[in-house]
Amino acid sequence: MGGSLNAQEQQAWNAFRSSFTLLHQRMDQQLKRDAGLSHLQYEILARLGAAPDRELRMAELACAVSNSKSGLTYQIGQLEQAGLVRRRACDSDVRAVYAVLTDEGATRLDQATPGHVALVRELLLDVLTPEQLNALAEGLGEANRRMVAAEVCP
Repeated sequence: MGGSLNAQEQQAWNAFRSSFTLLHQRMDQQLKRDAGLSHLQYEILARLGAAPDRELRMAELACAVSNSKSGLTYQIGQLEQAGLVRRRACDSDVRAVYAVLTDEGATRLDQATPGHVALVRELLLDVLTPEQLNALAEGLGEANRRMVAAEVCP
């Protein structure tokens, strides 16, 4: 566990880093072209769409999409101007603000999802064997669990 990576570790790290960057760029381009959304905005809408009552506390949403609270506030403002999201105050905690997916936001999410999923399949899922897909899910799943456990999120 020294200060450098062995050849196998370096190869894995380089492949992950390059693939992640390219995948993110291609998803961002596709979503902007097809739905007028950035990848982060799509992720926000998807998280809200999957949440009970299509709403999440802003602090919880910031953690879910790995964004700062100020960055999320900006994105929610953009989505709010587009009519895709609205904010609501919490009745029991005046400090808490919720982001709520609007009907228009749910429609845009439904329209954007097939193209997004098709691109994820084309660029990543369909090029992996079932064994590689399982290894990816298990390995990155474990890394994600450890990182989430170490985060300071509400």
